Amino acid sequence: MTALGKLIRTTAFKIVAVYLIIFAIFSAGVIAYLARHTQNLVVSQITETVDAEMNSLQEQFRIGGINRLVDVVEARAQQPGSNLYLLTTFAGASIVGNVQVPSRVLDRPGWSEISYRRAEDRDVTHESRALVRLSVLPGGFRLLVGRDFEERDRLRQILAAPARWALLVIVVMGIAGALFIARRVLKRIDGMTATSERIMTGDLTGRLPVAGSGDEFDRLANSLNAMLERIEGLMAGVKHVSDNIAHDLKTPLTRLRNQAEEALRSARNESDYRSALEATIEESDALIRTFDALLMISRAEAGEVRSHMVDFDAAEAAQSVAELYEPLAEEKGLSLVVKAAPPLPAHGNRELVGQALANLLDNAIKHGEPAESGAGDVTIEARADGSRVLFIVSDRGPGIPEADRTRVLERFVRLEASRSRPGAGLGLSLAAAVARLHGGELRLEDNAPGLRVTLAIPGQPR
Repeated sequence: MTALGKLIRTTAFKIVAVYLIIFAIFSAGVIAYLARHTQNLVVSQITETVDAEMNSLQEQFRIGGINRLVDVVEARAQQPGSNLYLLTTFAGASIVGNVQVPSRVLDRPGWSEISYRRAEDRDVTHESRALVRLSVLPGGFRLLVGRDFEERDRLRQILAAPARWALLVIVVMGIAGALFIARRVLKRIDGMTATSERIMTGDLTGRLPVAGSGDEFDRLANSLNAMLERIEGLMAGVKHVSDNIAHDLKTPLTRLRNQAEEALRSARNESDYRSALEATIEESDALIRTFDALLMISRAEAGEVRSHMVDFDAAEAAQSVAELYEPLAEEKGLSLVVKAAPPLPAHGNRELVGQALANLLDNAIKHGEPAESGAGDVTIEARADGSRVLFIVSDRGPGIPEADRTRVLERFVRLEASRSRPGAGLGLSLAAAVARLHGGELRLEDNAPGLRVTLAIPGQPR
């Protein structure tokens, strides 16, 4: 397809072309209206002139009779640029005048538009048009006074040529403007298309060009660029997760295989086989928990559970999770304190919020240490904060350095101090995904000593 063909097929060109047609029709209508109005004004002036002339001649007839009227009409008819005059008898015989008219005109008193020839133009075959008034005088005399439409026709000719040129200029400039606008739009679209094609080849770093004008194309480009950044981040996360799965899950799978191989090689009785199977089942359960956490994170990030948002009591949710983990805290010698006074209305996915709180409590208990001051070793709090509900889990453990607080929210990230403890590094990732799903946030702060994690979600909508 040629470049001109591409321009003509663009939506911008079609829109401008339609606008041009509408504008041209409107302009033609305005010009026609002005021309019509101006011609009507000329006709009105002619009517006033003829009326004044007729009234003057009738006054002359009343003063001096037919003889005086003949003299006055003859004098006025001979003046340059005079009006049209004709005085006849009752039978239609011409007495004096400067115009020849069809005989039928003399039978219609009042106003009429007629074709005529001037009396001195006997050899001229072309007839002109005029507006005349016929009056019947006493004695049957007929007096005709009129004026031709020369001024109206001249005005029409004066307006016609500029109007045609104006419409031509409008059409030409409109087409040129349409091509210019279409070319600029097509250039922007071609730039976006080129970037999109580069992205489709696998280069996720490509971004749509932004001109900086703040127009609709810039707004579209900014929205798409934000989407591309999100996609790039998700793809990077998928790659990161894949790498981590291959790295972190290789060890337990290898351990499973080695345990099975060791059982086959060294087991001597049913007790040995049972011990090997129990170890294998325990390792398999850990792997299943890891994959369940990954699946739950993926569901949260994909927004698949948004349809399961309900109203629930945040205080009751915090107390329920605390009851589940209270035996684990006691087993480690820690006290678990709950600060949540129901009712505390919240809106979200009750299951995911509960799982996120369970992960945060599990981490707090794993890394927590008894408090020397007698304060609660691990604390879970639920309280309102404006239109949001805050779940705060704090411990007295070593905490997380500020430089690592963003990194630990990624999947499978475990700090060196935590590698000796069980876990897959998915607890904080799930909590962060739940916060994003609810339009909230997950904050990691210093508890001096220890770590304070705040999960913020929306309160109950009104």
